[in-house]
Amino acid sequence: MGLWDRYVVPAIVTQGCATKPFYKQREKVVPHAAGRVLEIGCGSGANFDVYDTARVDRLFAIEPAAGMVKRARKTLDGHPLAQKTHLIESGAEAIPLEDGSIDTVVITFVLCTIPDWEGALSEVRRVLKPGGRVLFSEHGLAPDAGVAKWQRRVEPVWKRIAGGCHLTRDTVHLLSQAGFRIDRAETMYLPNTPRIAGFVSWGAAEAA
Repeated sequence: MGLWDRYVVPAIVTQGCATKPFYKQREKVVPHAAGRVLEIGCGSGANFDVYDTARVDRLFAIEPAAGMVKRARKTLDGHPLAQKTHLIESGAEAIPLEDGSIDTVVITFVLCTIPDWEGALSEVRRVLKPGGRVLFSEHGLAPDAGVAKWQRRVEPVWKRIAGGCHLTRDTVHLLSQAGFRIDRAETMYLPNTPRIAGFVSWGAAEAA
């Protein structure tokens, strides 16, 4: 990992994903997490304030970047979720949890970055209990041809700057392809956000 990825990317991602439009998206899905919860790519802990603490029995927050884990520990200091949260420095492609041990998986603005998204979603299916849910909110491929064209043009540079973030992944399609049944999905362009990075989808899914 180079100096840019180690020191600059965590700051860029933290600031970029903490804007009001992104926070509003988190509020649409994260409070519905209940039981034993797994959050994929918790970053600096942007979702911690959004959880309904009374509904969460245990939160397993995994994050592969050491710099982000360090930031997440600071976020948890004195936080109401602190006693319920277990931070794990790990990628989603190899989740160190038992089969069928999780009630809810939270995936927000991270599926765009995971290198092996197929492996990660396979692991999500493995750790989910029967009837368990995936709550997601992600940005990705826009339906408008003009916007999508610019997403494809910009993406090679964007990935290098933003820690591997892809602009052209279709979240609902990826979940369906990985064997999840989409229970609910909504889409929109985020306000006050560049359209190439601001088309979002959110909702809930179950293992089919």
